[in-house]
Amino acid sequence: MELGTQVMQGQLAVAFRMRDVKEARLYLDSADIGPPVPEIDRREVCGDKFRGHWFAPEHADTRKTILYFHGGGYSFYPRAYARFLAQITLAAKTRTFALDYRLSPEHRFPAQLEDALNAYRWLLGDGTQPEDLVVAGDSAGGNLTLALLLSVRDARLPLPALAIALSPATDFEGPQRGVPGEPGVDWIEPDMLQRWADWFCDSAQRRNPLVSPVRADLRGLPPIYIQAGRAEILYPSIQAFADRARDQRADVVLESWEDMNHDFQMFGLDVPQSAEALRRLGEVVASQIRNREHKAAVSRASL
Repeated sequence: MELGTQVMQGQLAVAFRMRDVKEARLYLDSADIGPPVPEIDRREVCGDKFRGHWFAPEHADTRKTILYFHGGGYSFYPRAYARFLAQITLAAKTRTFALDYRLSPEHRFPAQLEDALNAYRWLLGDGTQPEDLVVAGDSAGGNLTLALLLSVRDARLPLPALAIALSPATDFEGPQRGVPGEPGVDWIEPDMLQRWADWFCDSAQRRNPLVSPVRADLRGLPPIYIQAGRAEILYPSIQAFADRARDQRADVVLESWEDMNHDFQMFGLDVPQSAEALRRLGEVVASQIRNREHKAAVSRASL
């Protein structure tokens, strides 16, 4: 884990010194290190208003679906993410549609939310039942997960069974305010957060609950399950979001891991804490979908 953190620190530091974001993306794509992507079926989808990839294990139950939003500060989507998406899919024992949303700074807020809503509507229209659907994401993708929930609720669309946010960004108004802990523990730094925020949206938009969900009305949402590392720079804002949810009596659970940094689940089965986090993710998905399926069956039987 320490070696992996040092590698990611170095990669991001080099990327942020590049002349422009396109050059940085090419560099991050070339730095694909680590174990091979697990054997899993991967298929591209190009819709009129969105694009992405299906990830599906052999013999996956195609009724159960995760709509997943990747991290990367809304600006990066390295090829190495395929490995993490495969791990999420295998842990959840479902199929996963990973949205390839438009990236900033070329496409600023709310472009990413528009792509997410289009993909969500497509899944529902394609036959995915809400009780079989989980919306999930990490980092910026965790932020997009929370923004999508708010938008789906306010548009009176059917709500998913569950939302999962891994190390989510919850406060863009003060992204530089964090508690990084010991130097070198986390692999992102305050100036990187500030750059990502500047690329993503205007300063006047950062109080918008769809940008900073720590300011949102969280009532009427499906259960939200959050994982975070206590050593990550975003942990204070993640804790603030969970506290706000508790004050509003929203169904939000935050599970945290001591000494873990941002997106520590990416270490997969090679680190005990990340392996445990992935196992817990699978348990939560299975439990919540069973509960929603039972409630939906009871509701249909009463009609």
